[in-house]
This record gives sequence, C-alpha cells and structure tokens, in this order.
Amino acid sequence: MKRIKGRLFKLFWVGLVFGLLCGGMYQVSSTPPKAMADSLTTLAPGTPTPTAGPNRKTTIKVSYITYEWWLINWSDNQVVCQVYVEHEGWPSRAEVYYYCGQTILNVWTATPTCNVSANAASLASCSGLYLYLAHVTPGERKISVNLAPPAVWVSITGCTPTPPQNTCDTLPQLLFTGEEPLPNEQIIRIQGSLNGEPFSCAGNTCTVPMPPTGKNGIPVVFWADSSFGDSSQHFTAQVRAVPWGDFTAPDGNTADKPLWYVDVLSTQWRGAPLASCAETWASFPDLSGPPAWLLTPDRPEGLKSSASYYYLAGALIKQGAVDASDCPNGGLQDQDVANACGLQKAQPSVDEWQNRFDAEIIKVAQDTGVPAQLIKNVFSRESQFWPGLFKSYQEVGLGQLTSNGADTVLLWNPNFFSQFCPLIYSNKVCQQGFGNLTADQQSALRGALVSKVNAACPDCVAGIDLSQANFSIGIFARSLLANCEQVGELIYNTTQKVAGSVSNYSDLWKFTLVNYNAGPGCLGDAIQTTVNQRQPLDWASVSSHLGVACQGAIKYVNDISQVAGVPTPTPTSVVPTVILPTQGPTQPGSTTATATAASIVGGQKTPTPAVTPTPTPTLGGYPAPGNATPTLAPTTSGYPAPTYNTPTTPAGYP
Repeated sequence: MKRIKGRLFKLFWVGLVFGLLCGGMYQVSSTPPKAMADSLTTLAPGTPTPTAGPNRKTTIKVSYITYEWWLINWSDNQVVCQVYVEHEGWPSRAEVYYYCGQTILNVWTATPTCNVSANAASLASCSGLYLYLAHVTPGERKISVNLAPPAVWVSITGCTPTPPQNTCDTLPQLLFTGEEPLPNEQIIRIQGSLNGEPFSCAGNTCTVPMPPTGKNGIPVVFWADSSFGDSSQHFTAQVRAVPWGDFTAPDGNTADKPLWYVDVLSTQWRGAPLASCAETWASFPDLSGPPAWLLTPDRPEGLKSSASYYYLAGALIKQGAVDASDCPNGGLQDQDVANACGLQKAQPSVDEWQNRFDAEIIKVAQDTGVPAQLIKNVFSRESQFWPGLFKSYQEVGLGQLTSNGADTVLLWNPNFFSQFCPLIYSNKVCQQGFGNLTADQQSALRGALVSKVNAACPDCVAGIDLSQANFSIGIFARSLLANCEQVGELIYNTTQKVAGSVSNYSDLWKFTLVNYNAGPGCLGDAIQTTVNQRQPLDWASVSSHLGVACQGAIKYVNDISQVAGVPTPTPTSVVPTVILPTQGPTQPGSTTATATAASIVGGQKTPTPAVTPTPTPTLGGYPAPGNATPTLAPTTSGYPAPTYNTPTTPAGYP
C-alpha cells in the first residue's frame, strides 16, 4: 500500500509539473515570439490564418469610495436599514428601494420635516425615518477592460483621382494599411481576396493591383493578423476601375488619352470623401460623376442664382426690407405674395437674399457630404429661402422641417441624435437611443429640434435671425442623410438586397427626396408595387406607382433634380402664380401623403383655404414650390415657437 501511495504521489508531482509547463507554453503562445511571427509571414499567399485568438482584455485597478447610509427611526433612534452607494449626495429612491424594500421607502419618502430642539424627548416625538451618513470607506477594485482591436484601412496609390468624376490617367493599385493599437504589438500580415482571388502580404501594408472592372465594380474582403495572436474583423469594399475611350485598342492606333474612372466604397476608405450616401447604399455614382444637382462647387459663387420668388419678395416687403409703397396694394397680391410690381421692386433684394446662405451651404456640404446644389435646390423648393414658420402646416425654416421630419432625423441619424439629445436630457437618458425613449421624451426632442431651425426673430433686421438660419442648414443636411438611410432600409426590407445592387445612385437620391417630401409610406408602397410587378427599381417605374395622394412628390423631385437657372426676371403687369412653400414630410410609417391644401397637424385637418389666387404662368426663374396653395399667416411680430413637452425634474427627497 505504501508503494502504491508513493507511486501515486510521484505521478501527482509529474502531472503537476507537466501541467505548469503546458500552461507556461500556452501563455507564451498567446503572444507569439518572433520565430512564430516569422512562420506566420511565410504562409502561402491566400492561406487564411485563424481569426480566433486571445481575448483582447486587460485588468485595471479603480479607486472608489463607499458611502454607508443608515435609515433611522426618529422615535427610538434604531437603525432599520443600511444603504451603500458610491456617489456623493443622498441615495436615490431606487437605491433605497434596492436595499430596504418598498415599505421602508414609502415611510422615508412620507416622513415630514422634524423640528429638532435641544432635548432628546422632542426628537422622539418626530415620526418616520431620517438618513444618517455612518461611514465613508475608500476602496479599490479590479475591472476588466476590452482593448481596441486591430484594423485595416484601404486607399489607392499610383493615382490621385480628380473629382467629381474620380478619373485617373493610370490604373491605380489598392493600398491596405494595418493598424495595431496595442503597444509592443504589430500587424504581421494583411490578407484578403479581390473578386474571389486571394492575396496576402507580410507586414502592415499590402499593395494589390486593381484590375479593370465593369461599372458595378468587384468585391474585396480584407483583414489583418496581429502579433497579439488574433486578427481584425473581415472588412469589405466594392471597387471599380472602368476604362474610358478606345486607348486599349488592339492595334494601338488611338489618339485617346488613357483614362480610368476609379471608385472605392468601404467603411475603411482613407481617401477623398465619398459621394454622399454612396456607402450607405453601396452604390457608385454615374461613371461621368454625379449629375449637376448632386455636386458641390468649390466656391460659393458656383451656387449663385437669380430666380424670381414671389413669396420671398412678399416676405421682404412685409418686413420692411423693400419699399413697394408706390405699387398697387403696397406691392402685395395678397397678405403673403408679391404682385408683379412688388417683385420688380424687390428683385435686387431677392437676388441678394437667395444667395446669402451659399457660403454656409458649401461649408455644411464639405462637413456632411450632402451635395451643396441639392441643399440649395431643396431650400428653393421648400421655403424660397425664407427661414421662418409656415403656420398652416407647422413647417419651419429653410427646409420646412415638421415634427414628423424631426422624428426621421432623430431616429435615422444616430450620430446627430447623440449630439443633440444631451442638450435636452442627461447622457444616461440619451444612451437609450431615440426609439427607446418615452413618448413624452421623444415629443420634447422633436419640439426642441423644430424650434432650433426656426429663425424667425421679431427684433432682428427683416424679422430673421441670420445666425440661427445658418446654424439650421447643418440640421437640414443631416435630415437628408437620415432620409437616405431610411431609403436604404426600405429597399432592403422589400428586396433583401442592398440598394445599390437594384437601383442607381441618382435615382436613389430621387427616392430620398420622395421620402423627405411625402414620407416613407408613399415611397414604401411604390417600391413594393414596383417589385411585385417585377419592374426595375428606377425613377420611372417607382414614380409611376406613387399613390394619388403622393403624386405631388413627382413634381417636387423633378423641380429639385435640376440646377436652377440664373435668368434676369422682367416682371409685367400680369397676375403672377402664387408661389408658396411646399408641404413637408409625413409621419414616418404612414401610407399616404396629403398633396392637397389640407394637412394633418397634431391629428387634426387644416381646412383648405377659402381664397385661391388666379393661376397664371410663372414669370420665369426656378419652378414654383408646391402644388397646394395654403394660406400663410406670418406676422411682423414674429412666429410662435412650437409647443412640446418639457422634461420634468424628479421630485426631491424629504
């Protein structure tokens, strides 16, 4: 028996030593030595390494302070509950409930003020509970922290594409650059596949020749291996390099200069900014570049226009910025719109006003990627550049934002929501996301956003706060980005395909304008009908399936998808067509949009105006916004701010 025990004892120690050695070897292998790194870099090209590796975590020590509170009876000075918190100030009601339960919480919150005197007997006569800070204890704990993973970025080398067509005179190469955020670690290999063909490079950079492609490009998958023992996530890109001209003629006899249209779509792109929403839709712009209405000029002068705007002229006359007193009816056809004489008097001011926002539009376009010409065209069609309040529909600002439009930008542009929400609520509330907030909280944010874009100011020159108007341009640009996100989701939900694979870039922007103007109900129904009838998802097909109440969006899109001309208006004595701001977007998820003068506001219909001006041809300039002719009611005293629920402050504690 002793021999058996002795052998078992020896086997135990042998096993223990072997286990320790194996454990030590595992710890070493979690961070490969140079020899192992070298062996990884000699793998055959295209051979993937396992992405599984050690968890990217570390443990850090964090100091904290524990505050121990006692809830004590006034009557007998007995402790009934202990509450532990790690912040200064009283425990919250939720914390008291956690440690003490509902009954004690109710007694504490119902405790009246106790008038303390010098003798203990008077204290015993008080009812309820009081809080006493018993102990303050510093401490230290270890917590696990996730470390940043490796990443790979893609750019091109051998060419600097010339925007907006992104042309190169040579066929470029794709350049992949690995990034390892951990100190003392490095990227040891970059791998991937180009249109299914594998590639692999040792080190933290990899150059891969870009082959000629079709207009839809080819897919790329790429990732990086780290000396830490793991790999980055597998990133994707869609790249294209389309030759132009016949410079590739077999006989070599051509006068064409070599030219390539080059585009890369990827979240990891490190190069010139991508065309707006191209990545969202995975859609390349047209080979010759986006159309003129989707471009951003280099200078504000590239946006200059001199269109005739009767509503803008009327607003300037009413606000006293233009003297039309010698015109019939003071230069006004009615209370909101200039007559021909009034427009003639106001035209120099109208020209100056419609171009005064161009510099800010260019800046916002550069910041957000939304084309500057598109932004200006939307403002022209929506408000004729008068950034006040359209009372009939509660539409506000240069882009005529409604509560429903605010809902879209807050829900579909989470980056904007994360910046705007903390202006109204705490970070803790905002971290829930817009869709998870209460109805009152959502209403408060919508109202605050609508108020932010209302530049009406009764004490300002011409009744408009120009700094507020300029500030609102960025909000409208981000609203357009939110709508393009929603369009991508609508198409995917209907087709189970990314938008760029079933529609082209320009048409997707037209769908976005329908979504902005008529709402996702109109657009979603039209897309579904188009797919059901097995028709292509292009503008011609989708617009033909817009419902009767949604068809006003067709003219809206057609008007915006062109560059406004710069005619010199020559008003005559004829009665002009009334030009008024358009009706804004409908509630997201609605199935119809109202294209008549009646509109849903707060669940109620606004009646059609009783007076409809005589329709006659527009006197030149950019097309008049809108098909409806609602009655506007702006006054010289300014515009009322929209109503919304103000967040309440939690009640205090006794």
